[in-house]
Amino acid sequence: MTDFRTQARAAEAAMRDVFEATPLQRNAHLSQRFGAEIYLKREDLTPVRSYKLRGAFNAMRKVLANDPSRDLFVCASAGNHAQGVAYMCKHFGVTGVIFMPVTTPQQKIFKTKVFGEGAIEIRLVGDYFDDTLAAAQAFCDEAKGMFLSPFDDEDVIEGQASVAAEIMSQLGKAPDRVILPVGGGGLAAGVTSFFGQNTHFTLVEPAGGTSLAAALEAGAPVTLPQVDGFVDGAAVARIGQRTFARLAKTDLRDIVAASEDRICATMLEMLNVEGIVLEPAGALAVDALVDVADHIKGKTVVCVTSGGNFDFERLPEVKERAQRYSGVKKYFILRLPQRPGALKEFLNLLGPEDDIARFEYLKKSARNFGSVLIGIETKKPENFAAYFERLEAAGMTYTDITNDEMLAQFLI
Repeated sequence: MTDFRTQARAAEAAMRDVFEATPLQRNAHLSQRFGAEIYLKREDLTPVRSYKLRGAFNAMRKVLANDPSRDLFVCASAGNHAQGVAYMCKHFGVTGVIFMPVTTPQQKIFKTKVFGEGAIEIRLVGDYFDDTLAAAQAFCDEAKGMFLSPFDDEDVIEGQASVAAEIMSQLGKAPDRVILPVGGGGLAAGVTSFFGQNTHFTLVEPAGGTSLAAALEAGAPVTLPQVDGFVDGAAVARIGQRTFARLAKTDLRDIVAASEDRICATMLEMLNVEGIVLEPAGALAVDALVDVADHIKGKTVVCVTSGGNFDFERLPEVKERAQRYSGVKKYFILRLPQRPGALKEFLNLLGPEDDIARFEYLKKSARNFGSVLIGIETKKPENFAAYFERLEAAGMTYTDITNDEMLAQFLI
């Protein structure tokens, strides 16, 4: 453990030639809300807006120290790892070939090119990441390059542990608790290994990708049959072998599965209240504060905001999901009589704080009733109970489909 800490500190010191330490900021809003001293470790403020360049830097640094003639590095990524590798290829003056799925948004491709600035080549291969990864590894073997894993590599884990080394220096002590996101496990493995038993940890996974919890229950890494890709920076189907070896003693009670809709509410809160832009994975640690609220009062807590690469084209979806989670927006299908005045009667049932956000009516000439898809926004969740009572008193039949994922995919 001591050797690991020493190596992590050495990695952190070497990084100062490339980028400054990210801030550790006390957050007054969260501290007051939860009755604790809550700090944000702002990994969303690195040059590539995520912690991923730390692991890429440390792995490349060690490879080049052992063999300065190495000049080809390869990775597969659709996001933050690609940008970290690109940035470090430029820094070290080596060539990088980055494989990305064909479906990667142009914004991510553009940002990766900008960070690499002529030092990298991007190859778009495969509709799914597994195909992209296989193509990258095959090319790497053929070209005799060095493959850079996004998380399942000891040098990468050591590089991510530099986050903990900075926290210790900035805070002047080990915090009582650190809350960390978990995807492949590189960040969590590094930070927990650095602090050890001096600190309590809460590890947060998206509910649609609980690969660490599944591995702990099975006693070894397992592949999840299905993953919700919304939290793209942490939606990993299988935790790494090496990262799991460092996390295998984690108590399942210290793992939080955060719902994707709740994460959206946290993202909007941080944006609207603090002006902090977080990607879904970057909001995981802050989101989990509500789950540990009873255990952190009076404690010093560090939340690692792991990334801020958020495409604002996703903002309408984030807002939609946040409103549904908080209960101020609902969708339902209404059976409306096909007669003059029926629509007016329905509209008169709306409360003073209710607003129609969506209305789709399909009139069937051979039927007495038509189906209406309706979205309603209101100011307070409790308004819906009164509204539905008025619908029922008026004899109107409706079905609430807000939380029906299957129908939501097709209709909402």
